[in-house]
Order: sequence, then structure tokens, then C-alpha cells
Amino acid sequence: MPLSCPTYPISLVLAGHRCLVVGGGHVALRKVEGLLAAGARVTVVAPRVVEPIGALDVDLELRPYEAGEAARYRVVVAATGRPEIDRAVFADGERAGVLVNAADDIPGCAFILPAVVRRGPVSVAVSTAGTSPALASWLRDRVAGLVGPDVELLATMLGRAREALRASGLPSESLPWRELLDGALPGLVAAGRLDEAESVLSSWVARLGPTRQTGHPRPACQEHPPAGG
Repeated sequence: MPLSCPTYPISLVLAGHRCLVVGGGHVALRKVEGLLAAGARVTVVAPRVVEPIGALDVDLELRPYEAGEAARYRVVVAATGRPEIDRAVFADGERAGVLVNAADDIPGCAFILPAVVRRGPVSVAVSTAGTSPALASWLRDRVAGLVGPDVELLATMLGRAREALRASGLPSESLPWRELLDGALPGLVAAGRLDEAESVLSSWVARLGPTRQTGHPRPACQEHPPAGG
């Protein structure tokens, strides 16, 4: 893949899926930590590993990579630092239709790993399509200052509202969420005024949601206790 080739951003659901990291150095350690944060079941294959890897919840196999084994996993990361091995892992993945990322080797990547800010269910990813990981990390650190811990709570509240609206038969993707987010709700959550935030959200949901046969708005969010209470 050439530098600056257009990419298609996605968020992979890896919870419970088997993923492989080939390599045992500090670069491999960062890749393992990222996969574990996504709930993946991680196997590490390398003749030697740095000490922190041995302390993680991984299946550790202290041996060289075996040709073709990439095919047994959902996602593979090659981080040996040896181009001939990393490219062999990538070639195995290409033959098997398995996504492989080779650290610091754009032509050996089926996907690029972005720099990520995580706040609970919220992930903000920054990518330069592999042209400059340093720039991606620099931008990620600045974005992190704008995404406070209150965003996690806000996402949870909005997720409950979305599920309630979907349960009532409304297609949630077509609703005016920006109207809600450009209003008072984010500021109330950030200020810790959670009862007021719940009231604003419940009123918004009730206004948009279908009515019962009695004609009263459906109290979509009232079945849940106030967040943070």
C-alpha cells in the first residue's frame, strides 16, 4: 500500500475473538495492550518477550512464527522488527483473507492502527494513513484534552435513549441528535448536574417518541435510574 493511500476507517469488534501478535519487544507490547483493551483473546508468538508481556493475560508461545499460522486468527499484528518475518506474516494473512498490520511497514499492512483516545465506549482515532505516526500521536494528545471523563457518561445516557427509541419503533439514525447535543445536555453532564441532564434527555425522547393509546408520550428514559446516582 503506498503512502497516503486513502483508507476506510472502521472500528473492529474483537471482543472474544482470537488475535495474534508476532514479536515480543516494546512495540509488540503496545499492540498487545491495544488488542486487550478491545477485549480480544491475544496470542503472542516470539522466541523472547519483554517482561511486561509475560505479566499480561495472553497465551504466550515462546517460539518462532510458523508459516501459515496467521490463518487461524481474526486479526494479526507483525511486530518482530525483522522485515522478512513481518512480510511473511503479511503474505500468509493475504492468502488466508486475514487482516494483518506490520508495524512500521506500510506496504505490509492490510490496515493502519490509529492513535486512539478512549473514554469508556467513546474512542477518538487519529490517523495519517501511515505517513506520520508521530503526527497522529501529537494530534491524539491534543484531542485528549478536549474529551473529558464526562463524555463517557454522556455516551451512556445517549445510548440508553437510543435503545428506548429503537424499542418504540423509531429509526434512531434519522433523529435530530445534533439538536440535543448542541443544546444544554453536554454542559449539564460536564457540570455534574445529572438530574437536570436526565430531565432534558427524557423530555427530548418523549417529544420525539410515539404516544401510547392513551395519548400520553411514552416515558422512554424513566425506566432507568439517573446516571451516576
